[in-house]
Amino acid sequence: MSAPESLSGSVTAELARLESLARLMDARFLIPGTRIRFGLDALIGLAPGVGDAIALVPGAWIVARAHALGARRRTLLRMVGNLAIDWFAGSVPLIGDIFDVGFRANLRNVALLRAEPSLRPVD
Repeated sequence: MSAPESLSGSVTAELARLESLARLMDARFLIPGTRIRFGLDALIGLAPGVGDAIALVPGAWIVARAHALGARRRTLLRMVGNLAIDWFAGSVPLIGDIFDVGFRANLRNVALLRAEPSLRPVD
C-alpha cells in the first residue's frame, strides 16, 4: 500500500521509516519452506513476563509518530486497540506467541496510518 501522492517528502520518508520498523517487528524473518513470516515481536514475546511489555515499545513509538503526523483520533484509537489486542493475546503463554506471528499489530497500524488522509509534515 503506498502513501497518497499529495503527501510531502518528509511525511513519505517518515512513513517509510515507520514501515521499516513495523516489518522488523512483525515480518523480518521467514520460516524456511513456508510462507510464514515473523519478527522481533514474536521472538521478544517468548521471554516470560516482560517480553510482551518490551515488544510494546516500538508499537507505542509508531502510535506516537502517527499522532505527531496528525492522524485522526479515530485512527489513533484503532492503532492503540491493535496494540492492546497484541499485548493481551501475546501475554498468554505459547498460544499468544503463535497469535503474535499472525496478528502483526505494527504492520496493521502502519497500514492505517498510510490510509490517513490528513497527515502533515513533522520536524
